[in-house]
Amino acid sequence: MDKPRIAILGGRGMLGSDLASVSREQGFDPILFDLPGFDITNADHVRQAVSRAGMIVNCAAYTNVDGAESEPEWAFQVNAEAVGRLGAIVREAGKWLMHISTDFVFDGKSDQPYVETDSAHPINTYGKSKLAGEELLAESGCRYCIMRVEWTYGLAGNNFVTKLLQRARAGNALKVVDDQVGSPTATLEVSKTICELLKSQPEDLFHFAAAGYVSRYDMAKCIVNKLSMDVDVAPCKTSDFPSPATRPLNSRFDCSKISRLLSEPIKHWQEPLERFLGQL
Repeated sequence: MDKPRIAILGGRGMLGSDLASVSREQGFDPILFDLPGFDITNADHVRQAVSRAGMIVNCAAYTNVDGAESEPEWAFQVNAEAVGRLGAIVREAGKWLMHISTDFVFDGKSDQPYVETDSAHPINTYGKSKLAGEELLAESGCRYCIMRVEWTYGLAGNNFVTKLLQRARAGNALKVVDDQVGSPTATLEVSKTICELLKSQPEDLFHFAAAGYVSRYDMAKCIVNKLSMDVDVAPCKTSDFPSPATRPLNSRFDCSKISRLLSEPIKHWQEPLERFLGQL
């Protein structure tokens, strides 16, 4: 029997590469599309990718949060216009699309974990471009599912964990913000969840993150302690480090909606993080 074929757009990025290996293990046949041979802003490239699989997962994105402030046109081309065009092409082909979005669609001012029905108020260009992509996808009329993820880390990309370790190994004392709170989420766990949803192809919006919440500062302390590193970690505030893009302080997700579709409970953030640190 033929394996179900998935087109993974952005297939060599941090999430795409983990999704490729997990989906293979779970009996899918992934086809990877990424730069330089594949450009999500090129309609012909997208049409060709969509034609080669029954399901499409879009992991392709402009993800340079600070860079988006000086390159807004490029961020919107990749994260918004291209996503709307992708939706139209998927609709014409009569297929189903999983699109990956972000916690940055929220302003982080709520004192509660965000649910899917909460109003989105992005406070930086990256978040605005990702929200515009969600809206254009909805307008395209295709069969789609959106999964918002947060604080992701994996082996195939730069992320908070790898950047922190670079600074620590250089012998630098670390100052880490203690007023940004969320859930460190392994792209491996995101990939397993995507594979579960591929089987049922829901048409819905979901939040997915590891269980439990932690500040960036306490996450950094956990990493340093697990690796027995002799480095000082001091707390500071987001306002101590002005950056081009404003960050949401509360990135907590309520994942009870997606939990009801999953065969296993979502793992607490510390368990996948420990496994990841062991792989480095």
